[in-house]
Amino acid sequence: MSGLETRTVSRDSLFLLANIRVEQDEEVHKVRVRNLSDGGMMGEGPLRVQRGNRLEIEMRNVGKIAGSVAWVQDNRFGIAFDEEINSQHARKPTVEDDAPEAQTLERSWQHRAPKQPDPSSFRKI
Repeated sequence: MSGLETRTVSRDSLFLLANIRVEQDEEVHKVRVRNLSDGGMMGEGPLRVQRGNRLEIEMRNVGKIAGSVAWVQDNRFGIAFDEEINSQHARKPTVEDDAPEAQTLERSWQHRAPKQPDPSSFRKI
């Protein structure tokens, strides 16, 4: 490849999981999303697809997206979405306000580190 950048759409490098269902197949496959833009993504995983396959992709905070396979190389493949998405939504955490992880916990001083020992109490060897 040449050093000339031919892409017109910026993409984000990231690591997240997506569920993909290939056209007319009921099985859902988990794949790694290696980069993502508003118009498509690069996926990686054991899923065997061919250029032109129709797909349904489901990503956190984005939902279900329809698209087609644009290219395949080894265990990586490019997907062109039918409609643009807001790819920044996939980066946001999925914590709900009422989830226990989202609650602020009070600081507990019950378990403190022991005090430093008095150097005069050390035994010389």
